Amino acid sequence: MLKLPLREFPIIPGKRITLREIQPTDLLDILDISYYDGQKASTVEQAAAMQNLIQQNYHEGSSVHWGIALNDSNILAGTCGYYRGFEKEAGELGCILLPQFYGKGFMTEAMNLAIEYGKNTLRLKRIWAETSNSNQAAINLLNRLGFKKTADLEEDEVIYDYVY
Repeated sequence: MLKLPLREFPIIPGKRITLREIQPTDLLDILDISYYDGQKASTVEQAAAMQNLIQQNYHEGSSVHWGIALNDSNILAGTCGYYRGFEKEAGELGCILLPQFYGKGFMTEAMNLAIEYGKNTLRLKRIWAETSNSNQAAINLLNRLGFKKTADLEEDEVIYDYVY
């Protein structure tokens, strides 16, 4: 299994989007979707502090978190990444998209790029996602990507595993 961090942050180009490192200049654009440990940022300063923690996690080798940049403008439409599990050759894949980019296929492309990176570069043996039963958009996305429901958790949460 490839160990993080890499000398250079992984940039993954796609047809319409690129997974890239989030820059301080991106924070205002993604303030509405800036979260860390279940807590939402309400100011750019909080988002910057969260991004610093996310970068620290990357440098410790426990996560990789990308901005989803549109190729035609470099504007971030959302974020995705692996957030835990590397010590077991596994990764929890999560994502969030700004509402103005819903329904355009950007998240499907981003998640496919992240899945391929997880399988082929990180050589993860397991990729999973956790969501709530009420998040039908996320469940539809996971099903489209080849995930299968594997567990029901407390408080309406479910786990989906990617089927290799």
